[in-house]
Amino acid sequence: MKPLLLFPIVLFTIADAQAQPTIVDTLELGHSIVMVTTDLPDGSNGRGSGVVVSPEYVATNCHVIANSKGVNIAKFRDGYQPIALKANWKRDVCLLKFDPLPFKPIPMRDSKSLQYEEEVFSMSFPAGAPVPQISYGAIKGIYPFDGSLIVRSNASFYMGSSGGALFDQNFNLIGLTTFKSPGHQAFYYSLPVEWIKELMEAPEVTSLKTNDVPFWALPLEERPYFMQVVLPYQNADWPSLQTIAANWSKKEPASADAWYFLGLAEEGLQHYAQAEQDLKRAYELNQRDYDALLALSRVAFLQKDLATLESLQPGIQAIDPAEGEKVAQQILTLRQATP
Repeated sequence: MKPLLLFPIVLFTIADAQAQPTIVDTLELGHSIVMVTTDLPDGSNGRGSGVVVSPEYVATNCHVIANSKGVNIAKFRDGYQPIALKANWKRDVCLLKFDPLPFKPIPMRDSKSLQYEEEVFSMSFPAGAPVPQISYGAIKGIYPFDGSLIVRSNASFYMGSSGGALFDQNFNLIGLTTFKSPGHQAFYYSLPVEWIKELMEAPEVTSLKTNDVPFWALPLEERPYFMQVVLPYQNADWPSLQTIAANWSKKEPASADAWYFLGLAEEGLQHYAQAEQDLKRAYELNQRDYDALLALSRVAFLQKDLATLESLQPGIQAIDPAEGEKVAQQILTLRQATP
């Protein structure tokens, strides 16, 4: 008989959720999101997004402007030329300096205060849209990296969105929308505002030229583990995912995501007992991770672990009634099968 393992019911969706802001709600906020345009060496133009973070500075991604011949920002059909630049090419955070701009700076919120499943939204200029576009979602991952935290959400963004803004429900800037994974189930990553604040204190650079590569564009084996697991996961390459996630969990044993992806790999390999153990570890480390909660419920059912399934069902019901009903039916099936 399996030991009874009870999980606290985390009703974060009901307790914490607010209505996502509408386009009307964000009209004033959109005044501080700018289009970044560049003159490329081949004579064409590049486009990205930027965020006004102080009267003098617009934050954007360095890859938007790197190795271009010139850069400016546009807002309300007016153009503004920067007078200086601060850059951390490897982190992919750049600050364009201007004479004080006629736009309201966006308040910033440190990434260390963020929580999984917290609702967020992004604003940027994808595909050269004439006005900022909004995308809604929630935080799905928070990964320690280079002294801060990379934020993954399911608020989608596309080409032209690099350097755009990821906001919390109180209209605080919580990240720069920067890169996404390939594949049909893309992962969307934003850089932390702490890196923006640190860069404000850094010296200016004298050129747009660089040979540095952003950390997320390094060869796959040199990227952080939270990036290495994505393609094997998307391709259902469970042996590769197991190897990468096992290495990740050894290096960062306190990472709930490492144990979550290891559990997913073991589930895919039909090693259900080990998968349940590692998914329990993930959920114990982060009880706001809804994806881990669902994965654990799947494996608990396959393991006929009625006690664990019963302890998970109320939390799933509170987040997603349809999934909660599905788990309730699984519980009923197991009860009926018990002598």
